[in-house]
Amino acid sequence: MDEAAVRDRLRTVEDPELGDDIVSLGLVNDITVDGEQVDIDLALGAPYSPTETDIAGEVRELLLEEGLEPDLSASVPDRDDVANEDQVLPGVKNVIAVASGKGGVGKSTVAVNLAAGLSRLGANVGLFDADVYGPNVPRMVDADEPPMATEDETLVPPEKYGVKLMSMAFLTGEDDPVIWRGPMVHKVITQLTEDVEWGHLDYLVIDLPPGTGDTQLTMLQTMPVTGAVIVTTPQDVALDDARKGLEMFAKHDTVVLGIAENMSTFSCPDCGGEHDIFGSGGGREFADEHEMPFLGSIPLDPAVREGGDGGKPTVLEDESATGDAFRTITENVANNTGIVHRRGVSQTRRNEAASADR
Repeated sequence: MDEAAVRDRLRTVEDPELGDDIVSLGLVNDITVDGEQVDIDLALGAPYSPTETDIAGEVRELLLEEGLEPDLSASVPDRDDVANEDQVLPGVKNVIAVASGKGGVGKSTVAVNLAAGLSRLGANVGLFDADVYGPNVPRMVDADEPPMATEDETLVPPEKYGVKLMSMAFLTGEDDPVIWRGPMVHKVITQLTEDVEWGHLDYLVIDLPPGTGDTQLTMLQTMPVTGAVIVTTPQDVALDDARKGLEMFAKHDTVVLGIAENMSTFSCPDCGGEHDIFGSGGGREFADEHEMPFLGSIPLDPAVREGGDGGKPTVLEDESATGDAFRTITENVANNTGIVHRRGVSQTRRNEAASADR
């Protein structure tokens, strides 16, 4: 079987989210056939996302049925074509910002569980606590080991639950307040990203502070953010502020991967009833109103607070409905990250084909 025959067979593999086959979409970067060995590079950019794992699995199974030995790799041409020296984080495939318009909605909780959930899927993950004024991530993963410094004055981040960590909390006293103006925040945020030995990461999750201030602007202006997750609760007050966050990302041409609704429903262990303490369905309605993906709802569960205070993310609890909720959100974020990459590659290649036909 030659390259043309292999490419023709790959037309039977559908992308369930883009609604066409992977060849027509331009998601097959390269095919090399050497006897029974077939090397295929696919334009898949979200490692360990369920959808892209299924696509790769279908390609592998199809070739095995033909008596071939497949060797699959994945790369996103638009990103890889940028010279390494021009990239802020050359070893990081995806930067996911977790944001909220206001405090108190559980943004850090979602960021921590998202990072741990991605690591649980098998991805190489980093978590940057960019909430300079109120860093909570180290407590929420029970990490007290500070970063190590190298001879080149870079920082080696500690790890917990397979996640590389960086936070302002590692560099200040436990009770020391951070009282800085905007330019200082900009400088520190830049140093805590660019001067850290992140290594090769599939995902770098960034826990942004609440609001739309200096830290958010610094991140969006200096870092290659793949997409953002907006966290809200069902109540109108939180949704009003979530709109401001949505507008901030729109002004900086940053894709919003979806809306996560926290503190949705409380299941009373005593009476067995369900209580909508902060309202009901507001996050989903907000997502529908703005034509954004809805990532899922997280119940109001004391186990989430216990996990945060005790340093063990709820997403790691196998026998837990709340853990399942976090796992659903994690998978949806990974899947939507893949859609961003595959749609971008497909559009670029279709534009190139149209230009060549003129």
